[in-house]
Amino acid sequence: MSKSGPKSLSELMSETDSPIRRLIEEAHSRIDLTEVIRAGLPEPMSLHLESCNLHDDGTLVVLASTPEWAARLRFESDAMLSRCRKQHPGAARVKVRVRV
Repeated sequence: MSKSGPKSLSELMSETDSPIRRLIEEAHSRIDLTEVIRAGLPEPMSLHLESCNLHDDGTLVVLASTPEWAARLRFESDAMLSRCRKQHPGAARVKVRVRV
């Protein structure tokens, strides 16, 4: 039986097929992936990795804080891809972008 009024946020978050729930799960997935990739980098570089996302086509997108750090992160593409493949075997390539 459904209510006729609006649902509370906690109700929306607890529904398994809720769009909000899917967004929360996707956000957690990106955070987890970012932490895995960041953990494999040396400290100065890891601090400038803003976030990571894995697209459906197997592209690992890495966001850097500045163009200079993006250039340095590109040299770590193979290492980042290797770490990503431990959890996501379908990862195929890396694109490093600058966060704007």
